[in-house]
Amino acid sequence: MGSSVYVASVEGYTGKSTVALGVLEQLSRRVERVSVFRPIVRPDTALYGGRDYVLELLTSHDAVALPYEDCVGVTYDEVHHDPNAALDRIVQRYRDVAELGDPVLIVGSDYTDVGTPTEFAYNARIAANLGAPVLLVLNGAGRAPEDLRTLTDMATAELAANHGSLFAVIANRVAKDELDQAVAAITTPDVPAYAIPEDPVLSAPLVADLMRAVDGQVLSGDPALLSREVSGLVVAGMTMPNVLDRLFEGAVVVTAADRPEVVVGVLMAHASQNFPQVSAIFLNGGFALPKQVLRLLEGVGSTMPIIETTLGTHAASTALTAVRGRLTKNSPRKVDTALALFSQYVDGPALLDRLEVARSSAVTPLMFEHQLIDEAVADRKHIVLPEGEEERILRAADVLLRRGVAELTLLGDPVAISAKAANLGVDISAARTISPEDDKLGEQFAAEYHRLRQHRGVDLDRARDVVKDVSYFGTMMVQMGLADGMVSGSIHTTAHTIRPALEVVKTLPGVSVVSSVFFMCLENQVLVYGDCAVNPDPTAEQLADIAISSAATAAAFGIEPRVAMLSYSTGSSGTGTDVEKVSKATAIVRERAPELLVEGPIQYDAAIDSAVAKTKLPGSPVAGRATVFIFPDLNTGNNTYKAVQRSANAVAVGPVLQGLKKPVNDLSRGATVRDIINTVAITAIQARHIGAARAAQADRAAQAGKEEGR
Repeated sequence: MGSSVYVASVEGYTGKSTVALGVLEQLSRRVERVSVFRPIVRPDTALYGGRDYVLELLTSHDAVALPYEDCVGVTYDEVHHDPNAALDRIVQRYRDVAELGDPVLIVGSDYTDVGTPTEFAYNARIAANLGAPVLLVLNGAGRAPEDLRTLTDMATAELAANHGSLFAVIANRVAKDELDQAVAAITTPDVPAYAIPEDPVLSAPLVADLMRAVDGQVLSGDPALLSREVSGLVVAGMTMPNVLDRLFEGAVVVTAADRPEVVVGVLMAHASQNFPQVSAIFLNGGFALPKQVLRLLEGVGSTMPIIETTLGTHAASTALTAVRGRLTKNSPRKVDTALALFSQYVDGPALLDRLEVARSSAVTPLMFEHQLIDEAVADRKHIVLPEGEEERILRAADVLLRRGVAELTLLGDPVAISAKAANLGVDISAARTISPEDDKLGEQFAAEYHRLRQHRGVDLDRARDVVKDVSYFGTMMVQMGLADGMVSGSIHTTAHTIRPALEVVKTLPGVSVVSSVFFMCLENQVLVYGDCAVNPDPTAEQLADIAISSAATAAAFGIEPRVAMLSYSTGSSGTGTDVEKVSKATAIVRERAPELLVEGPIQYDAAIDSAVAKTKLPGSPVAGRATVFIFPDLNTGNNTYKAVQRSANAVAVGPVLQGLKKPVNDLSRGATVRDIINTVAITAIQARHIGAARAAQADRAAQAGKEEGR
C-alpha cells in the first residue's frame, strides 16, 4: 500500500484529532493494518502520564499494531535545540514506520508552544520531506466563510513555499447553518473540501479532567463515570429551589462541603425523570460531609461522582472553568461522536480513492464489523430491544444511537430505564421507551395474537397475559410493523426469544425450518457456519433448507457463497446413515438452487485447504475454497465453531437467525456490548434485505397480473 497523509492545521484547537481519528477509521475499513506517526510530540506529564494524548488515542485503535514508542518522531525540545537535526530524525523514524508497507496516518503538531507561522512552516517542511500530501484542518468556530477562505489561501501559499502539496481541506467546528457556505468558500477545482459542525460533546471536558485541575479526590460514586462529559458549571451559592432551577444536562454542581442540603437535593434531582442528569458534584472548602449524609449516600447507592477538594469556591470555580476538553482514548462517548460526525459530513471513501489506497482482498474481523455498521447506517431501521433495563443493552444503545446505526425502542419500566441510564452515565434520550404494561398497545397486540393463535385455543384473556411478556411484546411490534426487527437474549434463553417469532412471525415461503449461522471472522477472511445454535438433528430436507438460507445470508453480507455440506466422508469414500443424509441434502440443494456452488459430502479439511482438495476432490469449484460450511447436526456445529473460535482466535459474530419473515435475533447470555452492537447492525441489514425481497416479489406479482390482463 504505502500511501500516507499528513493531517495538519495552522493553529491550535481545530479539532484535528477528530479528523485524524475519522481518517484512521476510514482506512481501517479498506485495509488490514494502518500505521500512525506523530512527528513532534509534547508529552503532558501532569495529565497524561508523560504521553501525547492524540498519539495514545490513535495507537489504541484496533487497526494499529505498532506500539506507541515506534510512532514517535521527536519532542519540542529537540526541535528547539536543532530544527535541522530534528527533521533528519523525523524522516528516519518515519521511514522505519513506512517500511512496513501499510498506509501511514501522520498527525502534525498541536501549536502548544511555538508561534503559529513558524510552526505551520515547519509542519509543511516535514510533510514535503516525508512525501505526504497535507489534509488541512481549519477551526471554523466563530468564523465567517470568507475568513476560512483567507486561512486556506495562507496555508496553501506556505505549503507551496516549502514544496508541500495540499490534498484536501476540512473546516471543523462550523456552525450547522453555515456548512454549505463554508464548503463553497474553501473548495477549489483540484482540492476537495468538507465542513464538520460543532458538537458540544467534543469540546466538553471530562469529570476526570476537572478533578485533576483541582487536585480532587472521589468521595462517593462510580469511578467509571469520571469519563462523563461536562457541559458547564452551576455554582450553588443560593437556596435549594434556585439551585434546582439552574440545573442542566451534563452540569457539574460546585458547592461548599458544609452545604449538605445541596448534595441531597441534587442527588434527588439526578434520579428524577423531571430534572436533567448531572455529571458530578464538586465539594470545596475542605470540610467533611456530616456522617448522616455519608450514610445516606451509601444507602441509596448513587453512582454519580462526588468529588472533594481543599480549594475554596472561587479558586475551585476558576480552575474548573479553565479546563478544556480533549478527545482521548478514555472518552468513549467522544470517540463515538467524532466518528459519527466524520462519517456523516466527510466522504471518506472519496478521500481514500484520492490517496489511491487499494482495498485489501483480506477481510479482518475489524473490517467486517465496519462493513456491518456502515451498511446499517446507510439505511437506518427501527430495532426493538426487549431487555431495556439490562446494563449491557443500555451501554450498547448509547453507542448505537450516537453512531446512527438504528432507531431504537427499549422495553421496560420507563422510570427504571431512565434511572439505570443515569446511574450508568449513558445517553439514551434518542430512544423510545415503552412499558410492556402499556394498555393501548397491549390491547392491539392481544387482539392480533388472539387472531393468529385462536386455532390453538388461545382466547383473548390469555392473549392479554401473553403479550405482556417482553419477548412477545417486542415480537408483536415487529409483526405489526412498529419495528423492523428485534434483538433479545442477553438475559433470556434462546427458546424465550425464538418461540414468539415461530408462533407469530413464522418462516419465509418455501422454508421449513428456522436456523442460524455464525460469521466466523478469522485473521484475514470471514466464513459462515450453520447451523450451530438451533436445530439438534436436522433431516436431509431441513439440512438443505439450512444450506440455502445460509448461502442467502452470506450473499446479503457480501460473502460469495460456496457451500460445503460437511460430513466425516468426502465424496463416495464412506458410507453410513449420516453420510447418506448429507448426500441427499446436497442433491436437494442442487435441485432447488441450481445456481449455487455446492459440494457434499465433504470433510472440513477438503473444504478449506486447497492442497487437500486437490487430492480428495480435484476440479471441484468449492473444495479448498468454501465460504459457507453446513454441519450435519448441532453437536458437530456447536463444538466446531467454539473450537475454531478458541484455537484460531476467531471472532464469532452470532448466532444470526435466518428463515423468518421478519428478523429476530438471539444474543448469548454472555454477550458483550460489542456483540450487541454487531447483532443490532446485522438485524437492521436483514430487515433491509427482507424488505427489498418482499418489494421485488410484489413487483413481479404486479407485473404478472398486468401481463395476464393483456
